[in-house]
Amino acid sequence: MVSMQAVAEAGGVLLVAGGVVTALAAAFRWYFRQQLPVGLALLVDVSVVAFYLNTRVALGQAIVGEVDALAPEEVAFNLAAFGAASLLAPAANRAGDRVGVQVLAATGTKELEGEVGRLVKTVGRALVVELPENIEDIEGYDPVADDVKAELAGKTLIFPRRLTVSELRDRVVTRLKDDYEVGYVDVELADDGSVEYLALGSRTAGVGPTLPPGTAAVAVRADPPNAAGPGDLVQVWRTGGESPERVTTAEVRATHDDTVTLSLDEVDADAVAGGDYRLVTLPYEPGADRQFASLLRTADETMAVVTVAAGSALDGATVAAVEGTVVAVRSADGVDAIPTHVRSLAAGDTLYVVARPDAARRLDAAAAGGEGDAAPSERAE
Repeated sequence: MVSMQAVAEAGGVLLVAGGVVTALAAAFRWYFRQQLPVGLALLVDVSVVAFYLNTRVALGQAIVGEVDALAPEEVAFNLAAFGAASLLAPAANRAGDRVGVQVLAATGTKELEGEVGRLVKTVGRALVVELPENIEDIEGYDPVADDVKAELAGKTLIFPRRLTVSELRDRVVTRLKDDYEVGYVDVELADDGSVEYLALGSRTAGVGPTLPPGTAAVAVRADPPNAAGPGDLVQVWRTGGESPERVTTAEVRATHDDTVTLSLDEVDADAVAGGDYRLVTLPYEPGADRQFASLLRTADETMAVVTVAAGSALDGATVAAVEGTVVAVRSADGVDAIPTHVRSLAAGDTLYVVARPDAARRLDAAAAGGEGDAAPSERAE
């Protein structure tokens, strides 16, 4: 028969289990900003009681030598303990949740600021971001296909909870680029995760937009250059005569079998078109200008050019106030390359800035005058 001591011990274990659930519910409310699920609270509470009952049986067998765990009184005692734990779990869960709410209220914690960033406000188990019906084009970029815009208009995207506004923006941009092959994304999000503005642009493709002025690209039949790839400098030799003759120097843009696309002076392009050649790779270190242009073509940032209007937000400000990296300022006195942060800006100054599309759009607004008559920024690929 179950002793009064065992009943008292079971009551103490029930209180301990309730305390564990209370502490867990308070911590869950503090960290996840929501109530601990009832099922999880019940599982924790019953697990503590089960641990006690198993320990009680094991110690009884070790000390007394024989404990009949299937005896009617033992079975009834165990069932009563589990039943009491099941009834206690919801109350302990509510009590712990109230403690967590009071702790949050006492500390004044409503959102995380500073380096962590603002957490997106949500009440569900996931962040739901609905794209607007009206999707704009990013000025200065090729527009995204109409069928892509139609597919994205009003579309709902799902993301995990507990993301900051900045993290959610990065997730949205990555999703649109990876899943819909969009080149550039300009999106602004509110604190609740709603999209306030969305504009898209397609990334420039092909050789043409990357050719410097006065040059052309031509495909010729030639022996593939040794270990040379796009961007390498090669000498073009004609081998059809009695002795090899060097025709010109060119830059390799693409290779396919014995067909090589070369970028060279437009005059030389007419001379080499349609011939058979041998290419000799040169030990060439690409110039900083070509490396910068290559990086810029593949990066999210681009070159924006704006002119400061009289009375605008940038008139009288310094370079430090410009969102983005200012690489040059052109004024009536000449060009100031890589200006210092303390350099003052004046009406009529033209700024060359490397920035993301959304920053470039805000830069347009900051450089525009009060009448909004400033010319829109240009984009340079």
